Amino acid sequence: MLLGVNIDHVATVREARKTFEPDPVVAAGLALLGGADGITVHLREDRRHARDRDVRLLREVVPCEMNLEMAATDEMIRIAREVKPDLVTLVPEKRQELTTEGGLDMIGQKDHLKESIRKIHDAGIPVSLFINPHIMDVDLAREVDADMVEIHTGLYANARGKRQHEELHRVMEAVKMAGKQGLTVNAGHGLNYYNVVPVAAVEGIRGLYIGHSIIARAILVGIERAVREMKELLAEGTGRKGK
Repeated sequence: MLLGVNIDHVATVREARKTFEPDPVVAAGLALLGGADGITVHLREDRRHARDRDVRLLREVVPCEMNLEMAATDEMIRIAREVKPDLVTLVPEKRQELTTEGGLDMIGQKDHLKESIRKIHDAGIPVSLFINPHIMDVDLAREVDADMVEIHTGLYANARGKRQHEELHRVMEAVKMAGKQGLTVNAGHGLNYYNVVPVAAVEGIRGLYIGHSIIARAILVGIERAVREMKELLAEGTGRKGK
C-alpha cells in the first residue's frame, strides 16, 4: 500500500514566524528517504502554509508521486496546468477552517467539478476527488469523470468504540462501490499511528495520505523514522487482508 506524506504542517511551523525554516521541500526529501511513496502539498487560496515556491520546487525534486491538493478555482487550475503535478486532488476549502473539515459537496458542485476536471485533464493531469464515504458521492465522482477518489476518514478517526466500527464499515462500503465504478481509491484524513491499521486492512485501497500525525511524531523522532514507522503499520494492515 502506498503512503503519501503531506508536508503542509512543516510549512505551518515555518509560517508561524514567516521565516525560511523549516523548509517543507527539505522535509519532503527526508520523508522519501524514510520510505514515503509520494508527497502531498495543499496550496490554499490564502497561502496559510505552503507557498507557490514550495509547489514549484517539489515538482522539480520529488521523483515519485507529487500530489497537489487544491480547491477547484480558476487560479489553482492555472497553477496546476503550469506545474503539472502527477496528481491533482480537489478538496473543499474554507478560510475559517483549521483543516479540511469534510468531503466535497458533490451535489451542489457537480457541474463546476466536471468542468474543472475537464480543464485539468486537458493538461494531461489525472484528478482525484476528496469525498465523504457516501455511495451517492462515489456515483457522482464517476459522473464528473474523476480518475480517483480519496475517501474521507475523518469521521472514523474521530469516533470511538462501536461508532468507530460503524464509520469504518461506511469507509469499506464506499471503497467497494468506487472499485465497482472503475475508480482508483485512496483514503485519508485524521489517520494516525493508533487507528491506521484497520483502514490499511481494507481491501481495494491503493494508498493512504497522512500528514499531521507523521509530522507531529517527526518533531520528536525525526521524519525518516516517523515515516518508516507508519510504513510498518501499513504493512501490518495489508497483511491482515483476507484474514
